[in-house]
Amino acid sequence: MAVADRLQSQARASPRRVTAVLSLVGYILVFGTFGGVFPFPSISNETVILLSDAIAVVNTAALTAIVAGVYFIRTDQVRKHRAAMLSAFGLILAFLVLYLLKVGGGFEKSILVEGPVYYAYLIMLAIHILLSAVSVPVVVHAVVLGLSHTPEELRQTAHAKVGRIAVAAWGLSLFLGIVTYVMLNHIYGWVPRGEDAALLLAIVGPRLRR
Repeated sequence: MAVADRLQSQARASPRRVTAVLSLVGYILVFGTFGGVFPFPSISNETVILLSDAIAVVNTAALTAIVAGVYFIRTDQVRKHRAAMLSAFGLILAFLVLYLLKVGGGFEKSILVEGPVYYAYLIMLAIHILLSAVSVPVVVHAVVLGLSHTPEELRQTAHAKVGRIAVAAWGLSLFLGIVTYVMLNHIYGWVPRGEDAALLLAIVGPRLRR
């Protein structure tokens, strides 16, 4: 209890510093995983496919929670707003665990489509990734403020302004992530990306189009 109180006190006193530290930890985990710095157990190809589906479910639930949170705050239901947004944040943490496990221990996919649809897919994917990266500090800052201040105190902070930015960036990122997931996994299909693509394709080929 004392540790929690101390952390809350630090968040109240220096919310930007706490936000910076937490955001930095998130960036290190993601970039370290992509760079092979952090060792992850190798997972089966079937598990990679399962994780992709699980991530889509988690992201859909997170987007739903965000939309609900926006509705609740606009109708002055502060407690429900808080619960919805914290649920969304918890789901994003779950997404991070699943995503790092998939990337660190599995393989990436390339979409089986050409022409304008391919470039539209790439653009949406790029925006999704960019917004995912840049929204981290604003999302974390909104959460840090929300957890360290009472509803009355929040009126005197940047929580509402930061929250609106976080919702816009975070929500659009999640939406585009869901769209590209559907295109990749349920409309056009995919092939494994990387040096072992031929071997992986032979193993998971029968399951590429479902």
